Amino acid sequence: MLAEKRELPQRQVLADSVYEAVKAMIMDHEIKPGERVGIDAIARTLDVSPTPVREALSRLTADGLVTKRSLAGYRATELLTPQGLEELFEMRLLLEPRAAALAAENCDDEHLDRIEELLERMRAVPYSGERYAGYGDFAALDQLFHDTIAEAGGRRLLADAVQRLHSHLHIFRLGGIAGAGQLTVAEHDRILRALLRRNPDRAFGAMTEHLTLSLERQRARD
Repeated sequence: MLAEKRELPQRQVLADSVYEAVKAMIMDHEIKPGERVGIDAIARTLDVSPTPVREALSRLTADGLVTKRSLAGYRATELLTPQGLEELFEMRLLLEPRAAALAAENCDDEHLDRIEELLERMRAVPYSGERYAGYGDFAALDQLFHDTIAEAGGRRLLADAVQRLHSHLHIFRLGGIAGAGQLTVAEHDRILRALLRRNPDRAFGAMTEHLTLSLERQRARD
């Protein structure tokens, strides 16, 4: 029993590291959009057995970054098209301002502390370059910020819908945008201040403004 307890954390560290490595390959287009994902080839590249690669691909399927077809294996999903980007933000604008308003009404101190902590961490991490290594931590915190606000609203189905969009993975997969990190943090700060004031109208408006500006930045991408 003691041996099993020592091995479990090591196995989890390996699984998480392989997941992050394969995700970075997809985000950086080392595995190209639409390309078949070879389990054995990735295992050789990462010098691991196929098992953690399969586990990583299962998680990435849930993230929407790969698809699995019977007898055809795994493939990286295609990039968002301009129309797909518009539809994604249409969904976000339907869901997230309402979630923010509910959070202003219903969130407890624990959620507020968590949201504030996530924003402070976003201020401290880099957002640079086109590579996932330069913006990956920022993107993960960005997603958590939005997911935590949705969770704080106390509507489970709404929170699940926001989380299932995996919007940040699909958007950041298009690449980083110069200066977007500071703008995002400033917009998040306005959302947080509305939550701290328990003002649902301001929270709704601040989230709407943030998503609208974020979409405009994507549209203006070079």
